[in-house]
Amino acid sequence: MSEEVLINVTPQETRVAVVENGVLQEVHIERTQARGIVGNIYKGKVVRILPGMQAAFVDIGSERTAFLHASDVARSWVADAGPGGANGDVPPMTELLRDGQEVVVQVLKDPLGTKGARLTTQLSIPARYLVCLPDGGQVRISQKIERPEDRERLKDLVSRLADEEQIQEGLIIRTLAESASDEELRLDVQFLKKVWGRVRAGIEQSSAPALIHDDTPLAMRTMRDLVRDNVEKVRIDSRETYQKAVKFARELIPEVVDRIEYYPGERPIFDLYSVEDEIQRSLDRHVPLKSGGYLVIDQTEAMTTVDVNTGGFIGRRNLEETLFKTNLEAAHSIARQLRLRNIGGIIIIDFIDMADPEHKRQVLRALDKALAKDRTTTFVTEMSPLGLVEVTRKRTRESLGQIICEPCPVCAGRGVIKTARTVCYEIFREILREARQFEGAEYLVLASQIVVDLLLDDEAANLAELQGFIGKPVRLQVETTYQQHEYDVVLS
Repeated sequence: MSEEVLINVTPQETRVAVVENGVLQEVHIERTQARGIVGNIYKGKVVRILPGMQAAFVDIGSERTAFLHASDVARSWVADAGPGGANGDVPPMTELLRDGQEVVVQVLKDPLGTKGARLTTQLSIPARYLVCLPDGGQVRISQKIERPEDRERLKDLVSRLADEEQIQEGLIIRTLAESASDEELRLDVQFLKKVWGRVRAGIEQSSAPALIHDDTPLAMRTMRDLVRDNVEKVRIDSRETYQKAVKFARELIPEVVDRIEYYPGERPIFDLYSVEDEIQRSLDRHVPLKSGGYLVIDQTEAMTTVDVNTGGFIGRRNLEETLFKTNLEAAHSIARQLRLRNIGGIIIIDFIDMADPEHKRQVLRALDKALAKDRTTTFVTEMSPLGLVEVTRKRTRESLGQIICEPCPVCAGRGVIKTARTVCYEIFREILREARQFEGAEYLVLASQIVVDLLLDDEAANLAELQGFIGKPVRLQVETTYQQHEYDVVLS
């Protein structure tokens, strides 16, 4: 399986496309305006202690001083704890820090409004499968990795790798490590060792306020997280980003340097494999299958549903064979769509009902095999008697649709609006309500063109009957800015 990574860079955003055998599989987007400073590490200077708030203001070189609470100060004092520390209580901030003191901090929350960034002194440096905790000295493991044999295997392996690399810092094994190979974990350990070495050198050589470690931008995270042995090329259409990527790789992951290319072509890089067209299609509810069938994908807050339909596919043998082939094709397409759209959480797949138990098993095996290519952890349940399959996929970031779209202001994200006839009848009820409560000479109805046309045509008799009933004239006026469901009844 050949794989290429395309990186498109503009001043406004960076986009990454992962292409396998010429087919788009993943899209990652990071917008400059929304990037923030969460994860950045600074050497700051305490400018003011607030004893009553158990906090301090710290100058990290930004426009506003940042906020550090006592509970976010590293608890090295617990080891030689006094009476309070031994019980896990937070001592007064005046005992932890002093005015003018230099302190190494990491940003927990971006500045918001008039508030500065929220800080912690408990540093953490993430890689794909591991997290380095410079203040810790042991290997810990995510509670989401539940099987005892997996926990024991991973903990023993990472402990051994840490000893081999002479790492004294603490390491956390992330949930994703459950599906990682020994070599991928080794590369993560080596990567974290190099990054922490650079951070430590920056801390020693810098004076406050100073930025020590910028949270890795998307292009560099791509080098770190996505570029593995099966990636043949990484093509970047920005010379500046290309040079940064080569430098980053040469220092931290030298084995991928030769695979990084600068793309100077006049044709946009995302046009190489019709990536732009695929991104647009990934926003559609309907996903066509080659056989003539199709999927219907609906994403909500609670879950995502995927409905499989035969469409125009009639097959050549019998109905059962037709349903089986449609479901097999759908299984591969669903796995790709979940990865491409980055849909996480609970996914309910409604396969077409099949009578043959062996066909059901084969469809599930096909789905499992297709999802195995996904870097994000997934879990698949057995097929229910109704043909439903529940899939859970770890949420790693916003879905593609959530990043580049927003709910429709007309339908409020429902995907439907009231019919023009429904709006007409609402207007009739509103006029009756107004006539019972207020005295007026006439009523003016402001509505969209389609609603006014309907009132003057199909509903003209009903409108005339209403005017006779209330004994007042009703005037109609088209308001071009109104949507179909919007109207106003004005008494004059």
